[in-house]
Amino acid sequence: MHPEIRQDHPGSCPKCGMTLVLRNPVAGENTEENAELKYMTRRFWFAAVLTTPLLLIVMGDMLPGMPVSRILTHGIRSWVELLLATPVCLWAAWPFYVRAFQSMVNRSLNMFTLIGLGVSVSYLYSLVAALFPSLFPASFRNEAGEVALYFEAAGVIVTLILLGQVLEIRARSQTGAAIKKLLGMAAKSARRVADDGKEEDVPLEAVVVGNKLRVRPGEKVPVDGVVLEGNSSVDESLVSGEPIPSEKNSGDKVVGATMNGTGSFLMKAEKVGAETLLSRIVSMVAEAQRSRAPIQKLADTVSGYFVPIVVGLAILTFAVWALWGPDPKMAHALINAVAVLIIACPCALGLATPMSIMVATGKGATMGILFKNAEAIETMCKVNTLVVDKTGTLTEGKPKLVVVVPAEGFGEPEVLRLAASLEKGSEHPLAAAIVKGAEEKKTDFAKVEDFKSVTGKGVQGSIEGRRVVLGNQTLMDSLGIYAGGLAAKAESLRSEGQTVMFLGLDGKAAGLLGVADPIKESTPEAIKALHAEGIKIVMLTGDSETTARAVAKTLGLDDVVAGVLPDQKAEKVKKLQAEGRFVAMAGDGINDAPALAQAQVGIAMGTGTDVAMESAGVTLVKGDLRGIVKARALSRCTMANIKQNLFFAFFYNAAGVPLAAGFLFPFFGLLLSPIIAAAAMSFSSLSVVMNALRLRKAKI
Repeated sequence: MHPEIRQDHPGSCPKCGMTLVLRNPVAGENTEENAELKYMTRRFWFAAVLTTPLLLIVMGDMLPGMPVSRILTHGIRSWVELLLATPVCLWAAWPFYVRAFQSMVNRSLNMFTLIGLGVSVSYLYSLVAALFPSLFPASFRNEAGEVALYFEAAGVIVTLILLGQVLEIRARSQTGAAIKKLLGMAAKSARRVADDGKEEDVPLEAVVVGNKLRVRPGEKVPVDGVVLEGNSSVDESLVSGEPIPSEKNSGDKVVGATMNGTGSFLMKAEKVGAETLLSRIVSMVAEAQRSRAPIQKLADTVSGYFVPIVVGLAILTFAVWALWGPDPKMAHALINAVAVLIIACPCALGLATPMSIMVATGKGATMGILFKNAEAIETMCKVNTLVVDKTGTLTEGKPKLVVVVPAEGFGEPEVLRLAASLEKGSEHPLAAAIVKGAEEKKTDFAKVEDFKSVTGKGVQGSIEGRRVVLGNQTLMDSLGIYAGGLAAKAESLRSEGQTVMFLGLDGKAAGLLGVADPIKESTPEAIKALHAEGIKIVMLTGDSETTARAVAKTLGLDDVVAGVLPDQKAEKVKKLQAEGRFVAMAGDGINDAPALAQAQVGIAMGTGTDVAMESAGVTLVKGDLRGIVKARALSRCTMANIKQNLFFAFFYNAAGVPLAAGFLFPFFGLLLSPIIAAAAMSFSSLSVVMNALRLRKAKI
């Protein structure tokens, strides 16, 4: 449960004592967790078989018809109890002793410290009492002069705690169900198409970037890539959470492990192995499940002081009962001290946050929402201001070339040829639109030399010995290129929501190109839902003021800041934070990375760049802003679940310790048996895990 603890072999955590899990999950069952389950189950059944007759012997006098005391003398009973309890308290309880010893060596006292102390004290005391009863004074003896034995308490404590461990491991395995489902859905093979047209089935590991693959009806898409020919509908619910299949045609991207429909298509592999979206999702979810939320610091701080305090309370309980308790004083003192040690085990406290985080990250992954760490889950519900980029976030990110306007003395084909040739070296969505528009018009591309990209402004280079520049008004102004009569036309196009880029040739304006990027169909609905939650929405874009305001007016955004560079986006986020706003930034490009990192919560569109995803705390796989609404709802549910768990854990310990110490005895004559304490301790841990599992069925 401590992400900073890492080792290259299975074992237990030196801090909390719990079994370490695989850092990188694999398909199928978690072998380490399965081995732990078998290990603990075997010890539980062994302990249960021996503890049952042990408990019957001790409680035999309470059974009607045949009191055990008439059959077995105290001496014989002592030996029988010793023989039954010893294997339980030595072999079955051995893992608890090992972890208790490790906790002391590592100076990190935990739940196993208390369990080890409680069981060993009960057993060793009873062992000495059974072998050497004459050593004990009258304060240890009952009315019949016999020294009370607590073998059954030690044995039942071990059995109940083992049962709790078995149930907890089984329940804990369910928290990773979502990630195991993702892993298990990866394709096992691919149908590779050779250059000569020959097709063969090969293992997925044999596929390399550039391979041509045939995807037949009903098959899984083997790896991430692009459709070369053919068309089909693909069920991408595995990674996007959307149940409606997506239509795929030539040039469209496809994701590995998604399910093909009734069509068939040929694709080219672009990302394989650990680079596929599915592998990256699994890796991100695994890392998020290991991370710790800020709220966990409270539990960590309490746990750090809790165990030493409990040991001190157990000693105090022993002293009070030994001095002022009823006869036999020492026997009562011992049994109440052991009850305090057992019932106060802070296992529920340690499980409260990690279990909820594990379930939430898994559920988020199945909904197409990837949390990079637990802190993102905790802070998402606090957001009151959302800053969004325009291209690829509010819009499709697939702009189309709409118009080409040449300046006086230039022709439209020449302007398009120069612009497309220059943009062929850029990966910006606007560049792709211009290149595609030129290809559709059968334009010949020219060779570009000295290509240079000016972030947030445009591109420039040399074509056939002439200096060519393509970019926004800011770039033109910085280079001293006067737009002339093109400026009025540009403003008119911007008012229609188009993005305008100017072409400069040898220091003169040669024309402009208008590109339109349609707003995503889901964006208006998402904006409306976010406004309903009281979130202020601000658009930051490198586009012109007129274009930005046209889009903002259409969507009903609260504020617009246009013409900003990447570093200025981060500055705007800082300014909002200085005003006391809790800011989330949503973007999809490299230019958004600084602002994503600056915001309290960075939200990357999964359809965007890898840099954006690395800089963000949350990734929306489908690039749909409605995912933010779902992420906030999941965040709220998770935090409520964590607070419930922490309340249960704190309340349980706060109420349990006084009961075990015997506070009710002077008033009601009630004492809490160590056996009941062990059962209650196991139940408290299990209740926390089961409460966390409720998140899997939460309606988001």
